[in-house]
Amino acid sequence: MSTLDSMPGPTSRHFISQRLRMHYVDWGNPTAPPLLLVHGGRDHCRNWDWVAQALRRDWHIICPDLRGHGDSQWSPDGNYSMSAYIYDLAQLVHQQNLAPVTIVAHSLGGNICLRYTGIHPDKVRRLVAIEGLGPSPKMIAERGNKPMTDRMTAWIDEQRKLSGRLPRRYPTIEDAFARMQEENKHLSAEQARHLTEQGVNQNEDGTYSWKFDNYVRVNPPYDMSYAEIETLWTQITCPTLLVYGKESWASNPEKDGRLERFKTARVVEFDRAGHWVHHDRLDAFVDTVRSFIA
Repeated sequence: MSTLDSMPGPTSRHFISQRLRMHYVDWGNPTAPPLLLVHGGRDHCRNWDWVAQALRRDWHIICPDLRGHGDSQWSPDGNYSMSAYIYDLAQLVHQQNLAPVTIVAHSLGGNICLRYTGIHPDKVRRLVAIEGLGPSPKMIAERGNKPMTDRMTAWIDEQRKLSGRLPRRYPTIEDAFARMQEENKHLSAEQARHLTEQGVNQNEDGTYSWKFDNYVRVNPPYDMSYAEIETLWTQITCPTLLVYGKESWASNPEKDGRLERFKTARVVEFDRAGHWVHHDRLDAFVDTVRSFIA
């Protein structure tokens, strides 16, 4: 595991999307081609620091914080729909004039970017999605069998519960660090500490809380239909790499049939990796991505 190198770190910047003040970090090198690194749920833009360090000499790297995550503003009504996330991404690409952009995205970020690319195939040059296809067809089928009344009732109950849930407070940063290590056993101590330091705010009483809004935990009661999402995948025209960890819970699209919806995608699986392939197998991941996006 390489330590973060000695070049200056990234610069914090902001843009506006649906009246929210959105945050991203810019790693410099503005004359190089643009590369967006988009994080997953309950994560933050600084989780890409090691990947950004490895690629920054050849790329102009921009890492956004999704709404309700990191240093981006929380949605005032606690609503985090996929359409809102896609709009935020569209705004960043549009306002910063990044198209045609290369994208590497993880989990929820991958889901957002795959859909964005299907909507705007001309705006994305190459796409790498780490476990970004969302739930397996089996889980989708089970969920789809629930009537809308049940889904809405469950969503209302869940939102109400979350409204009373205060952000968890850790007495010291060491306690938050221990929680981070528990969440992903593959992380080295150095990785877990860096992700914790960048992922918490210190409260007025001296305790620490994660930066993300608790409301991001709730899945909206309705979304695009599965058929509509699959149609977006068929509309992606750029070379696409779907990355999976062999020790992850996520379903491999080559084995469950979803890969057939893509015209230009292939799957790469990494040994000794869970859901966070870019942390678990950093050097191998960077080598694979570097040659794919070159």
